[in-house]
Amino acid sequence: MKMNKFIQAALLGFAVTVTTVPAPAGAETLRVMRGAASSALNVPMNSAVVVESDTPFGEVSIANPGIADISTLSDRNIYVLGKLPGRTTLTLLGADGSLIANVDVQVTPDMREFKERLRQILPGEPIEVRTANDGIVLSGTVSSAAKLDRALDLASRYAPDRVSNLMSVGGTQQVMLKVRFAEMSRSVSKQLSGGLVSTMSRGSVGLGSGSLVPGTNLGAPGSTVLNLNSQAAGQAAFGLSIGGAQLAVMLEALESKGVVRTLAEPNLIALSGQEAAFLAGGEIPVPAPQDNGAISIEYKPFGVQLNFTPRVVDGDIINISMKAAVSSIDPTQTAPVGNNVEAVAFRTRETSTTVEMRDGDSFAIAGLLQDDFRDNNAQVPWLGDIPILG
Repeated sequence: MKMNKFIQAALLGFAVTVTTVPAPAGAETLRVMRGAASSALNVPMNSAVVVESDTPFGEVSIANPGIADISTLSDRNIYVLGKLPGRTTLTLLGADGSLIANVDVQVTPDMREFKERLRQILPGEPIEVRTANDGIVLSGTVSSAAKLDRALDLASRYAPDRVSNLMSVGGTQQVMLKVRFAEMSRSVSKQLSGGLVSTMSRGSVGLGSGSLVPGTNLGAPGSTVLNLNSQAAGQAAFGLSIGGAQLAVMLEALESKGVVRTLAEPNLIALSGQEAAFLAGGEIPVPAPQDNGAISIEYKPFGVQLNFTPRVVDGDIINISMKAAVSSIDPTQTAPVGNNVEAVAFRTRETSTTVEMRDGDSFAIAGLLQDDFRDNNAQVPWLGDIPILG
């Protein structure tokens, strides 16, 4: 009977001893031994791992508390909490100050949560997730560039500035841009009592010059307006709108009227994300002074220039960043660069923009103005041909 009581008391004491130092729920355990080689411990960020020593320790320290935090559960158990991605060292010392073990602690992003979020946001995308040091590596083939960007954005929230992208977009994505550089004389526009009007909407494009008929919507598909009445002497109106037609058709109509002149009409093809360039003109040698006083020659381009970078966002949605410029030599402006050497100046009109459109859509950019003084356009009939008076 006494023996049974002793066993019960011993079991009760053992139970108390065990329940006072439990491993936290869900926490993994690493066992270290005195004199063994340095152990490696992988701790997910915002998660914990218990380190258990076979020898009671008297002191424990962490090299970088900003990466991982520690808390002693007993003289043999340590609670390690991952705070930020990175590497640090956990050191265990015995009561006499002797080294028990060094543990290399690596805190990594929580891959389980990240993979679950990735499956929720991008279902069906075969994206592989790996860790490398303290970062995330994404690989696989996705269906669009937009989904690739979403995956990278999500990964950057778990490992800021530590995301390696090995993903690619399935298939070869190329974009062909049909461009038409056109020039219109402002004097002609003024003679027509108006300017070039452009209204664009999905599936319809309208262009007009002159004064519009009140209540007319040039963006309405199939509408054509021509108003020449005796009460509006000297005014003319011309409107054209073709739903879903190419913008080039309307420019050709205006060109046939003599109010538009085509400067260049290139067709450019580029891979998604790659830049394409076009130059219709030439290069002129320009003297450039050097530090030693010598004069070297540099070639400057002039004419009609276009640079654009297409990016297929999703499906038939295309994002285009483009820069257009029209430049010409300005003989009225020169600058001396040496003995009897002058450098010419350039007249440049340029614009840059970013647009998003669908496959087959058109858009127009205007406002690259050039002033040319031509006195013969303002001559009075007959009197302009008379010497002195003309």
